[in-house]
Amino acid sequence: MQASALFRQSALAVACGALFAGSVLAQTPAPAAAPTAEHTFTANVGIYSEYIFRGIAQTAGRPALQGGFDYAHASGFYLGTWASNISWLEDFGLYNRSSLEWDFYGGYKQNFPDPYGDFFYDVGFYGYVYPGRKNPGVTSVDTWELYGALGWKWVSVKVSYSLTDYFGARPNASQSKTDGTFYIDASATYPIEETGWAILGHVGHLDVRHDGSDGDPTTAGKVGYTDWKLGVSYTVPEGLFKSVELGAYYTDSNAKQRFYTDLTGYDTTKARGVVYVKKTF
Repeated sequence: MQASALFRQSALAVACGALFAGSVLAQTPAPAAAPTAEHTFTANVGIYSEYIFRGIAQTAGRPALQGGFDYAHASGFYLGTWASNISWLEDFGLYNRSSLEWDFYGGYKQNFPDPYGDFFYDVGFYGYVYPGRKNPGVTSVDTWELYGALGWKWVSVKVSYSLTDYFGARPNASQSKTDGTFYIDASATYPIEETGWAILGHVGHLDVRHDGSDGDPTTAGKVGYTDWKLGVSYTVPEGLFKSVELGAYYTDSNAKQRFYTDLTGYDTTKARGVVYVKKTF
């Protein structure tokens, strides 16, 4: 099934391209926990059976190699970068050469003072950059967001607000801008005592500005949606494979298929299971 001309001009068709990150659970990296040393550097690398971002497939059913680097200061400030292979820009006919998502982020994360020390807050920025060659008439899909999160131990609620068109999207006939789009995400990673096992959970909602939910008669329809994820992970505690994380999860959404089916006929919204292995250094 072929995508409409709308998606040749808009990256929204898959853009739902950074949480389960941040937990982004497994797909977009979360900032490192507050370090004990003044300066802390960490790295991570993982292989996933498919890259899913905010409930939408980014690699059309193919595996993804992902990894990143993080710096954290004892004060709570942090910076990081993360990257993954993608295919959706070419699959939707937006770019004629593009296979990389390269993210940059930074912020401040801190626990509240006692007796509320189990609660934390996290504020910062996140940038999604897509090197490549755009097709004629296609705007850049690079996207920058501000975010804020509140959490308690292993659960958090995070709101991301787009400062630019949401992955290049202009989803209606009047070509209204989509900056101001927001995504709200509730995520949890519940550890099962000291076993190394954890239960992963996530539900998120995308509200795209000018996507039909604001009463604009020129819009092509509502492209926002709700997605969810449920899974398990196991982190090796000791030995040769210490800090290796093995995981699996199932994800689905109520996104409308007609907006998110690429030029090859692949439905990027369909429910699916994902398995992964990840190592943190």
